[in-house]
Amino acid sequence: MIPRTIERDGQAIVFIDQTLLPERLEVVACTDVERLAIAIRRLEVRGAPALGIAGAYGVALAAITSTETEYGPFVAEVAKAAASLRATRPTAVNLGWGIDRTMAALQATGTVHEAVEAAVREADTIAREDEGVCRALGKNGADLIPDGARILTHCNAGALACSTWGTALGVVRSTVESGKKISVTACETRPLLQGARLTAFELHEDRIPVRVITDSTAAFLMQRGEIDCVVVGADRITTDAVFNKIGTYMHAVCARHHGIPFYVAAPASTFDTGRRAKDVTIEERNGDEIATFNGRQTVPAGVPCTNFAFDRTPLDLVSAIVTERGVLRPPYDRMPDTGNI
Repeated sequence: MIPRTIERDGQAIVFIDQTLLPERLEVVACTDVERLAIAIRRLEVRGAPALGIAGAYGVALAAITSTETEYGPFVAEVAKAAASLRATRPTAVNLGWGIDRTMAALQATGTVHEAVEAAVREADTIAREDEGVCRALGKNGADLIPDGARILTHCNAGALACSTWGTALGVVRSTVESGKKISVTACETRPLLQGARLTAFELHEDRIPVRVITDSTAAFLMQRGEIDCVVVGADRITTDAVFNKIGTYMHAVCARHHGIPFYVAAPASTFDTGRRAKDVTIEERNGDEIATFNGRQTVPAGVPCTNFAFDRTPLDLVSAIVTERGVLRPPYDRMPDTGNI
C-alpha cells in the first residue's frame, strides 16, 4: 500500500520523493523550509492538492523552527518563508491557497505560542480534509463514467498528487469501487514522464487495468475508437480556462474533434475566479529536462529547448468539471470563488 504522499510527523514534514518512482519508493523527512522549497521545485512533491498541503505545512514548519520570541518579528519571518515557498511554482493555485489559509490562522493570534499552535492545527486540518474532498469528488465523477469505459488521462492526478485517493484518478478509483469495469490509458507525459512513472505505478499497484502510450498516440487511439472519455486534473481554473500539464489542451482539441467527453476533476481550492487566463503566469522550466533523457544528451549542444510546464484549455472544450460539491457544466457562467462552491 502506498503511504500518504505528504503528512506531518512531529516537527518534520514527511513526503514521498516522486522523482525516484517507480524504481523505488522513498520517504523523506524534511525539517526546514528551504529543503521543502527544493522538493517543490524539483517535483519531489507535486500535484495541485499536494502542493496546497505542502504550502500549509511549509508555513507550519517555518513557525515551528522560528527562534523569534517577539510576535511581530516572528510573523515577519514566517511571512518571508511563505513568500519563498509561493515563488517555487507560479502556475498552480493550490500552493498559494494552502499558504494563505495557514498564514491567516497564524495571524489571527496574538502570541508566538498561539501562532505556532494555530499554524500547525490549520495545516493538519488542510491535510486531513484532502482525503474527504477527493473521495467526494471521485464519487461525483464516477456517475459520469459508463461501465466498460476506456479512459484516457494525462500526467498524474492521483493519490501522489494529493494526500491520497486523487482527483482524476480519484474518479477512476471511485468508478471501480462502484462496481464498474473500466480501463485506463495513461499518456507518458513528457518530459518528466509523470504518466508513465506515477499514474501507471498507482493504477498497477491498485490492480486497475492501465497501459502507457506516448503523448502523440492519443489522437490516433481516439480515431480508432479506443477512447471513450478523457479525465484530467487541474492546477488552476480561471473564469475562462483550465491550466494543467502541458499537452492537456492538445487532448481537449482532439477529444472535441472526435466527439469524446473531456472531463476535468478538481477540488474547489483549485478555482481562481478572480483571474482570467491572460492574468496567469505559465511556468517555464529548465530546457535540460528536454535536452537529456535517461542520462544521455538527446538534443545537440547549443540548440535551445522550450519547456512549458502547463498549458491552458479554454472552457468551451470542457464537457464538465467535477468537484467535491457537484458537477459543473457549460456554460460555466456561475463559477465558484476559490474554496467556496
